[in-house]
Amino acid sequence: MSPSAVPSGTSHDQFESGLNLSLLGLGVEYPPFLVGPEALETLANRFYPPSTALKKVLSINRFTGIETRSAIGDVDHPLVNQPSAPSIKQLNDLFLKEGVRLSVNACRKAIREWGGSVEEITHVVSTTCTNSANPGFDHFVVKQLGIKRSVEKILLHGIGCSGGMAAMRTAAHLALGSTYRGKPARVLVLACEISSVLVRSELDSINEEQKTRVGVCLFSDCASAAVVSNRVGEEKGTRPVYELLGWKHQIIDDTEEDLGFDVDPLGWKVVLTQRVPTLAAAAVSPCFQDLIQSVPELHNDSQPPIASEFDWALHPGGSLIITGVEQAMKLTPEHFRASYEIYMNYGNSSSATIISVLNKLRESEGKEQVVACAFGPGIALEMMILRRRKEASSANNVPERNGANGVPNHIGKVSSNGAVNGNDSAHMNDDSMEKEDAAVENGHPAFNGTTNGAASSDVYETVNNGESTASNIGPPNEGDGSTRNLPVEDLD
Repeated sequence: MSPSAVPSGTSHDQFESGLNLSLLGLGVEYPPFLVGPEALETLANRFYPPSTALKKVLSINRFTGIETRSAIGDVDHPLVNQPSAPSIKQLNDLFLKEGVRLSVNACRKAIREWGGSVEEITHVVSTTCTNSANPGFDHFVVKQLGIKRSVEKILLHGIGCSGGMAAMRTAAHLALGSTYRGKPARVLVLACEISSVLVRSELDSINEEQKTRVGVCLFSDCASAAVVSNRVGEEKGTRPVYELLGWKHQIIDDTEEDLGFDVDPLGWKVVLTQRVPTLAAAAVSPCFQDLIQSVPELHNDSQPPIASEFDWALHPGGSLIITGVEQAMKLTPEHFRASYEIYMNYGNSSSATIISVLNKLRESEGKEQVVACAFGPGIALEMMILRRRKEASSANNVPERNGANGVPNHIGKVSSNGAVNGNDSAHMNDDSMEKEDAAVENGHPAFNGTTNGAASSDVYETVNNGESTASNIGPPNEGDGSTRNLPVEDLD
């Protein structure tokens, strides 16, 4: 089946004007450590013998375009320095401590910006792909937040990197149901991932199977939250961060084997084929066209808007996915500036990333309408149209990259750790990796890993069997974002 063969929408997909759905608050909580690409190499050298597959993975790791990834610990964290990879029980225990802590903090930020009370929360929709505890982690988050025990909870599973958007879509449907009943809905949406401690399990597979698994180079830790409202009973003058205008969920046929997250005795392991960037990029245009047609209030003089008239909050699953969508939709890096910045500075935090991108996007001037988009196992495509309030502020959320003397305002702890795994990249063809190795050895201008204040040329170079990577990925950051020479500190 052609990658572009995505079933089209139908007439019943129409969204009425005035849904009165909005995001009233966003909250993003990254852990205190930022880790550089050298961390993975440090752990690999400590515990694994040299091999062809490992050499390829470490070469790729230096050129992902990610400067630092967020992680719950540094390269000396005890859980990733055991003689063997952590067990499922150890991973679960850590998640229920660190993941719940991050989640509670993210939720508190979203609730604080909203300005409401936990007593007003009617539903909680949560997601994760790095924990499968029963009761779910959301149970413990709700308990710590002091939310009433009668709150309606939903925990979504099996949706990986698209989880944050799937949770918002689910929240929107719940809110509309409450509107039909004439009742207020304040739905707390939560996504949390702890991927960094899966590094040893991924390295085990690379060593034992001699396969090139690039997911180990991309993934990071984060929790993010949002409050979705149906505006019923809302105080006069409440200003939303974003209004929700419409959404679409789409499965790309015959792609179940291309993207996934497999259960393993030592955690979860990413499954990804080389087709994913092409499949994802080809699916976006028809999905966008269907969604635009379903939101009549966007049409001026009966003419629907085009992609370049929107800002784009794309889940940064990897550099090839971002650039693939950019090229397929005839857009520029500026349209994806928030996605690039989160990708470079924090990595791919799977389901928790999209809310972080939306939070970053509203910090800068831009277009009134926004397209949010993410991909998950299936392959599932989630897309949403939002209208933003330009005066919205996110002062209590993601910290600025640099503080005094160039030190991140993140807590000031920056270290090296193999923050890895998640839901978007794993296996790549060995022949293509050999071409990349040769390109790097010959001085090929792949990712240079810098984010200077100087204007970026955003030049795209071709490696990996014709796939594209960037020499200066995305729009420039303000100031020098380098953190790699800061001292390593132990996890508290």
